[in-house]
Amino acid sequence: MTVFLVLLIPLLLMVFAILMERVENRLRSPTVSEGEVEEFLDQARPDEVNTFIRYGWSRALDTFRRRRRPRARRRSRG
Repeated sequence: MTVFLVLLIPLLLMVFAILMERVENRLRSPTVSEGEVEEFLDQARPDEVNTFIRYGWSRALDTFRRRRRPRARRRSRG
């Protein structure tokens, strides 16, 4: 039984370290730029802020970008 634990514990630690490295790599790269955060905080509607509070940046920015997309198209046409 002791031999089993001696072999299993280092293996589990190595697997844990590899998984944590993958998580760390995802956290290193910024997913939202500072300009996007400023624009969102300046121009977001209450429902978009609620989406941010409930679901986080990714969904809130998607909602914000979808709302702003038609405006950009109207400006380019006019």
